[in-house]
Amino acid sequence: MKTLVGLAVEKTLLEMGKPELDQVSERLSEKYHCQIFDCYEHPQYLNQVLKDLYGNSYKAIVEKIQKNIGEFYTEESVIHFLKVINQ
Repeated sequence: MKTLVGLAVEKTLLEMGKPELDQVSERLSEKYHCQIFDCYEHPQYLNQVLKDLYGNSYKAIVEKIQKNIGEFYTEESVIHFLKVINQ
């Protein structure tokens, strides 16, 4: 699931543009010393970075991440991940 969620997050950010992916990755690294794939275990990091960078628009990004996760949305660990990044 970690890989699936990481790929969904990367895909979503790449759909926005390569600079956005780079910006989120850089902020995660600087602030939390982690990468996008680590956000599966620490979704609060991704939540805070998205809020810092995009304000209230982060909710639209979370919706796109959920869409990119697709059918795996029903997995309990994925539901928890999505719940935390959507707070």
